[in-house]
Amino acid sequence: MNLPELKYDANGLVPAIAQDAATGEVLMLAYMNEEAFRQTVESGYATYYSRSRKELWRKGTTSLHYQLVKEIYLDCDLDAVLLKVEQVGGAACHTGFRSCFYRRLRDGGLEVVGEKP
Repeated sequence: MNLPELKYDANGLVPAIAQDAATGEVLMLAYMNEEAFRQTVESGYATYYSRSRKELWRKGTTSLHYQLVKEIYLDCDLDAVLLKVEQVGGAACHTGFRSCFYRRLRDGGLEVVGEKP
């Protein structure tokens, strides 16, 4: 399979945004290296690179909250990825919330506005 030449940063990574394909809700931001991008394209499951563990991880392997990739978009500079996904299992965030963006800045503090499925 011929994949586009992404422009990876000095650490060999590009940011990857996961968005609910049906609702447009932004679920999470993670990073991909070349192998994670290739595995995502080939398998149809979102695969990322863990900067803290320094290894690939297929979303949902331990949590059972998989992301089935419906479409892949690349930005104009080829240095960011947008995955439109079906979030299986309900929670994209490792804290159990549907989205990692479950807190809103309001009046100088953080307000929890997200849901746990």
